[in-house]
Amino acid sequence: MELVSAEATQAQGSASDRAFSFVSAPAFPAPASIREAHSLFDADIIPFDPRDAKSHREGAALANACREQTLGGVVALEGVGLHTGEIVHMTLRPAAAGHGIVFRRTDLDTSAPDVTDILARYDMVSDATMCTRISNAAGTELNTIEHIMAALSAFSIDNALIEIDGPEVPVMDGSSSEFVAAFTKTGARQQGAERKALRILKSVVVEEGLKRSELCPADQFRIEFEIDFDSPVIGRQVFAADIDEAFFADELGDARTFGFLKDLELMKSLGLARGGSLDNAVVISDDEILNEDGLRFDDEFVRHKVLDAVGDLALAGLPILGCLKTVRGGHAMNNLVLRALFADPSSYEIVTLREEGASVARPSLAIPAE
Repeated sequence: MELVSAEATQAQGSASDRAFSFVSAPAFPAPASIREAHSLFDADIIPFDPRDAKSHREGAALANACREQTLGGVVALEGVGLHTGEIVHMTLRPAAAGHGIVFRRTDLDTSAPDVTDILARYDMVSDATMCTRISNAAGTELNTIEHIMAALSAFSIDNALIEIDGPEVPVMDGSSSEFVAAFTKTGARQQGAERKALRILKSVVVEEGLKRSELCPADQFRIEFEIDFDSPVIGRQVFAADIDEAFFADELGDARTFGFLKDLELMKSLGLARGGSLDNAVVISDDEILNEDGLRFDDEFVRHKVLDAVGDLALAGLPILGCLKTVRGGHAMNNLVLRALFADPSSYEIVTLREEGASVARPSLAIPAE
């Protein structure tokens, strides 16, 4: 039978992450085209060594700029959509520098790019009900992009064209592990363009009830995440780490999506979880985990929330030099904090990454719940 696989409302928090629309959310104006979207980043570039913020201008001339990257080859994947239950085929292709991550719906009646193509950017997010959905001006939608976006971001893939013949990215095993394996096999190819990043200059905060998300300055990309579910199986979990390719592959990529069996009827009424099963989710019933093999990590639940956050923050369109601190967060809060960031131009600057200052994550350990 089909089982629920999604995030339930966290203890004492609001239910906004379960049904959130961005139609009326404060937003950076959505671009009319992919070209216009990329032009939003045509700003003065400040060379930056994240290991030495005070002297980066003096040392920048001695460092070589990091380069944008694309996939080293074509990747073909297929699987079931978690929420739609449909078999989906994907082909990931290398793309030119400056292209960004673009999803192309190949199942439509037209091949017009303005209809088929959706740029993976925060201001294209139209809904965050259990997953992240992006849409273009023509109304074309794509659901559940967060797991593949997390892997692309962790592997520093800046440019790719992803052809997909359905309305949702396949769930695979409920984690990013199959995407990690594919990208490890194909590798990445450096390109001619200098690699830019968003450097957080001051904190931006969004709050809703007991939920709170903050983006604050840091030398590299870091996430500190706390969850608190009214479930003896999950409870309160805290995880903090600097995120790089190796850490993501070893510590986050295998963490699966999860949900509660009791929520199946609710999710069915929302048109979700049609493809959910024990093969692609951790399923909880009362005080037990139904999966025969149990958990992959003792704190797999919070690790998956961090995985989701990596994917959602990748929609900034550039790698982030900063730290996400969030309590009881989810897809909606991840997107709202990006919107708050871009709504205040004084809170960030666009910089060119330098090889001499390329961020390397320091060893990090999960922080046990008190």
